Amino acid sequence: MRRILTFMTPIMLAAALMATTGAAEPTIQLLADGCATCHRSFDAYAETTKKQDDFDPDKFIEEMREIKYETGKGRIMGPIAKGLSDQQIVGLAEYLQQLTTMKLSRRSFTSGLAAGTLGGLAAPARLFAQQAGAGGRIVIVGGGFGGATCARYLRRANPDLDITLVEQNPQYVTCPFSNTVVAGMNPLSAMTVDYARLRDGYNINVVADRATGIDADASSVSLAEGQALGYDRLVLAPGIATRFDAIDGYDEAATEIMPHAWKAGPQTELLRSQLESMDDGGTVIVAIPPPPFRCPPGPYERVSLIAHYLKQSKPKSKVLILDASDGFAKQPLFEEGWASLYPGMIERIHGAEAGNVAGVDVGAMTVIMTDGSRHVGNVVNVIPPEKAGAIAEAAGLTDESGWCPADPTSLVALGQENIHVIGDAASTGLPKSATIANNQAKVCAAAVASLLAGEAVGDPVYTNACYSLLAPEYGISVATMYDVRDGKVAPIENASGTSPLGADQKYRSKEAKDARGWYDSIVADTFG
Repeated sequence: MRRILTFMTPIMLAAALMATTGAAEPTIQLLADGCATCHRSFDAYAETTKKQDDFDPDKFIEEMREIKYETGKGRIMGPIAKGLSDQQIVGLAEYLQQLTTMKLSRRSFTSGLAAGTLGGLAAPARLFAQQAGAGGRIVIVGGGFGGATCARYLRRANPDLDITLVEQNPQYVTCPFSNTVVAGMNPLSAMTVDYARLRDGYNINVVADRATGIDADASSVSLAEGQALGYDRLVLAPGIATRFDAIDGYDEAATEIMPHAWKAGPQTELLRSQLESMDDGGTVIVAIPPPPFRCPPGPYERVSLIAHYLKQSKPKSKVLILDASDGFAKQPLFEEGWASLYPGMIERIHGAEAGNVAGVDVGAMTVIMTDGSRHVGNVVNVIPPEKAGAIAEAAGLTDESGWCPADPTSLVALGQENIHVIGDAASTGLPKSATIANNQAKVCAAAVASLLAGEAVGDPVYTNACYSLLAPEYGISVATMYDVRDGKVAPIENASGTSPLGADQKYRSKEAKDARGWYDSIVADTFG
């Protein structure tokens, strides 16, 4: 089983990133694109895979059905396989077989994709048909996992598009794996990427500026430096903004004393330096807001990795979680890991009263709860409530929740005709994660290409795969597949699951390795 799963990885990669001689069904194409989030890096698997032209579609179907019907083992692939119908598995096998008959070398495949062309080796798939006269002006605001992915997949969809990506920062620091920086496992530079590949390899016009306004009537975006960009379709991927009005006493100045570190960068390094400076025996407070917020398991991974650092370097110290929610993502797995790895080091106070932060006294390093109780810490990490990025609110696209309602099929913003919203800013019923942002970007790219060509938008399927590290060699995961029914996102029946409780260290270590592979893959799939 393990051999077959490893073998299929580069094949699924190719399916996700390249057009074929046949006309793939839209859902099959989107399913294949979803595979690319975790299986993007072709060369990473070269040592353990067979040649592409050895692909056996019957064996693929057999192995996927074994996982689907629980006669085989597939870790995070289990719930994903259960989310596929037998017809979809067969469709993927046929799709993959078409690719392998081309017998492309890794070198020609990679160079062809980077150039935005496959040199006539294959006709385009129907969903991403490259039609003459179907060009248009696309402006994308925000260069994270949503915006950057959308730019790349739009270029694949249509080489004639005029694509502009507006991002005020010359480099992007990923929130995924930034907790490893907090714990001293990686430098911030390891989580930092730039836009050179998008600009030079995919002919994306990258504008280093900040979007300040949107004139929907004129189809124009205003930039801080005074430029105005016209568009035929606009994609907003502005990420999150901090709700400084939600916690009394917590403003931008307070973040320099009580960092949130929920936008990776200088805040991440500040929290790390505070942990290093803390005396052994100190208390680290991590305050977690009510949902929804970016990366639901992220705060608990942070707690875990902070505890790992303290166990190694300051073993008399403790971590206190102040949690506005009663339950949280992967809770049994986290709590099992904490009991095993960090007994007695982590305390959690939870609930709408005792665990919800009402205010802070920065000078006294004190967190004040809704029920009036107070907690003093030596290092205080306050993760405040969030909302959609500033440009979305300024454009009037947010509702009373602070997020942007969007159609989950096309990602068109509520009440708009040619403005799409993707990533953490969007309110679609999906979790706010890097994987979902990456998935939404691909669905959005398909929708934009179809709408510009006057075609119907295909039915989307979303896959959320999320890994968390509790220690460098201890990983856990959750996966869920979603589709859209009656205009609303819904989990696919039986297509959800987590790592098993009670797994041995070998299993946890393998999932930690999978987590690192996922990170490398999604970064490559997003930024090139």
